[in-house]
Amino acid sequence: MPETEPGPTASSPGAAARRRSVLLAAGALVAVAAVVGGVLAARGSGAGGKAAGGVGLPRTTVEVASSGCGSGWTRPRAGHQIFELHNTSSTAAEVYLTDARTGAVYGEVEGLAPGTVRPLGVTLGNGSYAFKCLPDDADAVTGPTVRITGSKVRSGPAAVPITQQELIPPTLAYQKWIQGRTVELARKTDVLKAAVDRGDLAAARRAWLPAHLVYERMGAAYGTFGDSDGAINGTTAGLADGVRDAGFTGFHRVEYGLWHGQSAGELRGPADRLAKDVHALESDWPGRRIDPADTGLRAHEILENTVQFELTGRTDYGSGTNLATARANLDGTRVLLGYLAPLLKTRDAGYAGLGVWMDRAQHTLDGFDHSGKWTPLGQLTRPQREKVDADLGGLVERLADVAALTDVRRTA
Repeated sequence: MPETEPGPTASSPGAAARRRSVLLAAGALVAVAAVVGGVLAARGSGAGGKAAGGVGLPRTTVEVASSGCGSGWTRPRAGHQIFELHNTSSTAAEVYLTDARTGAVYGEVEGLAPGTVRPLGVTLGNGSYAFKCLPDDADAVTGPTVRITGSKVRSGPAAVPITQQELIPPTLAYQKWIQGRTVELARKTDVLKAAVDRGDLAAARRAWLPAHLVYERMGAAYGTFGDSDGAINGTTAGLADGVRDAGFTGFHRVEYGLWHGQSAGELRGPADRLAKDVHALESDWPGRRIDPADTGLRAHEILENTVQFELTGRTDYGSGTNLATARANLDGTRVLLGYLAPLLKTRDAGYAGLGVWMDRAQHTLDGFDHSGKWTPLGQLTRPQREKVDADLGGLVERLADVAALTDVRRTA
């Protein structure tokens, strides 16, 4: 058995790494000028670019306070412009620029501290607009309606906020889908365990990937798996003894042994523990609940983590199947988007384009599947590698729109 362990030493793609992306951080400015896919695009602090700097753009100072929400906007104009949002109150607040008729949001700033000023860049055409101020621990206040007429400029993107209540049906449907996958996962893991038990390691290597890919298609549920995620799909990240650490369990522990010359006797324990952990997840799942507020975010995070972990080879313990995992992650994303589709189609002007990007990524990844034998990352040519990175990276950008649109916002 080799004395060195494989590359993965960074944070695990398991529970600890399934973090919430900072799409709408405290104090972050949302630059509506920076739009991908035609929807309101949330960005982290300082991401406004030209919209935030706004050199040469018209500027209007607008008050943010319960008693004067939106005051100061007395000379409405069309086109791209900057609103300097000044919180004159004694408490932090969220601020939305909304369509006064539909409530659709053109731009927002979260965590605007007392006495501070933040820029909000928007493009406005004909229509009725109003600022909505939502102070911490106080009711929302909607400012006066401002109308713009006679303009040939087209307004920037806007989206009607999604409520948690609207997210409950697709979340429940997805949760039921996951329950079916836990049954499939247990069945295929049992095939893997049986092959190890009878000492047929060639069959075990053939059974490992189908079982692992079932788990990888369940990406949006990782946050609900709790400790089961690390037990079933953890890596050596943070483990003092690396691949020899007793805490290294699950699919990747079995993978390491299968592709690094361990005997059936050495693998029976890890395979048995994997099967027990998988069956425990199957039994426990009906009592677990996915948070509806996280559902849209997960649609972005699945492939964000794919780019971070799979396309860097951090999770390869010898099988060379990172691209197969990426393909399974894509499948999982597609399933979740299917459940969210009724909410997205009416809010995301670029929803059809998202499907095009999904198909493009799928076509690229499928090109590396040779009758179940996947091209290892290290064997990709430079053009192939650039193509994979571009297609998956571009798709992740567009999925950030889904996370932004499904972020549950205060409305009262």
